[in-house]
Amino acid sequence: MSKIIIGCDHAGFELKNILIDFLKSKNIEVTDNGCYSKEPADYPVIAQDTAKKVASGEFDKGILICGTGVGMSIAANKIKGIRAVVCSDTTSAKFSRLHNNTNILCLGQRIVGEYCAKDICEIWLNSKFEGERHLKRINLIEPISHS
Repeated sequence: MSKIIIGCDHAGFELKNILIDFLKSKNIEVTDNGCYSKEPADYPVIAQDTAKKVASGEFDKGILICGTGVGMSIAANKIKGIRAVVCSDTTSAKFSRLHNNTNILCLGQRIVGEYCAKDICEIWLNSKFEGERHLKRINLIEPISHS
């Protein structure tokens, strides 16, 4: 079973709580990494902390939520070993795992509704990296931000 960590800023607070309940109903181990209210929160801080915990192997995958998902993905992708993707549809979620082996899913509470977000999460979590030709390309990505 995967260990999932989930974080948000104030603009993603409601969807984060919905997804925590959804994931727990699927018997998925999930850790809430904040924020814990609708008070203004800085998404880069939460994204960095969550991404470091995924990159270290403490958690298998992460989910980050803000207003659009974009800010979280930009911040998370600054951490070595993270491949964060913003998804607002199930096809992108599926292929981000199959081909890109993404390890953090970013969602926008202002962009996707509750039911779509649940479908995206479920498909993203259940899709497996295909490896082979895609592994070569992922290995070409990793050193880019460190050159």
